[in-house]
Amino acid sequence: MNAHPTKDSLAAEAEQRLREIEASSKPLKPKERLKIPLQAMPAQDPSVRRRNISEVALGYSPEQARLEALRCLQCKNAPCIAGCPVRINIPAFIKAIIEGNNAEAIAIIKRTSLLPAVCGRVCPQEVQCQAPCTVGRTLKDVGLAVSIGRLERFAADWEQAEHRTKAPPVKPATGKKVAVIGSGPAGITVAADVRREGHAVTIFEAFHKPGGVMVYGIPEFRLPKLIVQKEVDTLKAMGVELVANFVVGRTRALHDLLDKDGFDAVFIGTGAGLPKFMNIEGENLVGVFSANEYLTRANLMRAYDLGKAHTPIFRSHKVAVLGGGNVAMDAARMAVRLGAEEVHIVYRRTEVEMPARVEEVAHAREEGIIFHLLQNAKRVLGNAEGRVTGLECLKYRLGEPDESGRRRPVEIPGSELVMPLDTVIVAIGNESNPLIKQTTIGLDTDRWGRIIVDENGKTSLPRVYAGGDIVLGAATVILAMGEGRRAAAAINRLLVQ
Repeated sequence: MNAHPTKDSLAAEAEQRLREIEASSKPLKPKERLKIPLQAMPAQDPSVRRRNISEVALGYSPEQARLEALRCLQCKNAPCIAGCPVRINIPAFIKAIIEGNNAEAIAIIKRTSLLPAVCGRVCPQEVQCQAPCTVGRTLKDVGLAVSIGRLERFAADWEQAEHRTKAPPVKPATGKKVAVIGSGPAGITVAADVRREGHAVTIFEAFHKPGGVMVYGIPEFRLPKLIVQKEVDTLKAMGVELVANFVVGRTRALHDLLDKDGFDAVFIGTGAGLPKFMNIEGENLVGVFSANEYLTRANLMRAYDLGKAHTPIFRSHKVAVLGGGNVAMDAARMAVRLGAEEVHIVYRRTEVEMPARVEEVAHAREEGIIFHLLQNAKRVLGNAEGRVTGLECLKYRLGEPDESGRRRPVEIPGSELVMPLDTVIVAIGNESNPLIKQTTIGLDTDRWGRIIVDENGKTSLPRVYAGGDIVLGAATVILAMGEGRRAAAAINRLLVQ
């Protein structure tokens, strides 16, 4: 079989295996379930997807979903639930898929997760719900765990395809008003949970489109924007008001929302949108970008759509992306789609220590991206016109573990080398958005600028709550949602006192 079988061929293989299983009238024993092969995710061929912006992963067929679901042992202790930040009843929704009851599967998921189509695509299940999966542990390979995220996506996509999506019911109006600052995963979650209780909700979004990092940060080829828009449409159907181009801290102070505009509570979900830089020579040259700017232009402003884009974007030939996380992979893969002839990833540790998802690293390699491991940028080189001409790197070796538990990279003196380039994209992480802290007296933050909250998401200010990346630092969609649910529950308790 070739490396990238078609969706139809994978579906046919799964259907044949299901027939064999169903030919026996006896229930599958655990050992038999463990022998069912992991179902590969159908994907566009790399040579094709390099030239388009369409979603790479194509999703399970119904046959694949049922076969993958049959791998689940339906453990009584359900360790997968403990690994899920919003505590989805994973065995129950998987059992519903096995039984062909996809409506029940998505209903179970939506009891605790508001964004299953998003989380099924971009959340790192391999280090969350799939990490403690009994199947993966028994087979001694977490990569062989039940594909919970792919099954979650299947159920969510089925709901959309069958036009079964419904706005959650809303209780009678209470006369209370809540402001939500930011329309990312945490903000959307808070808005939905608070609105369900009958409180009026207004979301204030700084950009011209809602969705936060799901829209400006994650590329179309990983998360189609139509999926995010449908979630926003659900909020609107519930009666949530959304105000775009509204920067709290500039357009209006946070205190004014409470003291002058009549809001009874405020939730801050402004994310971690302040890019970090290397602070090395040459970072001010033309051709050096933060991954935030690069991806925002490409994603939110559709710079990939030549001739129709709302913004120009630098036309690159040879690109280096500094970093090893998902954002670095996104930037590198976007550079390929924007026409770069060569794209390089420069990372100071080995692939084992890379924080990026294994799947994203594999996709990047398939798309021709070149990895330079145990190297890091020392300085950016430029010409007399102030444009990037190259990157001087230094080689590293791994030393003792640091506070993150990963082995610390140690410079190898005299190992400098130069890569000829015209573009450098810095993707080494983000810090919390500082604007609200700078404009809000009495709001406590830590030394990294993250808002300090208690176990209920409450800040140092009365009636003000926070969650998501502005509290956690750059994290995942599902962790931000978990923060949002906790804060929403506290806000709802506050408003009935």
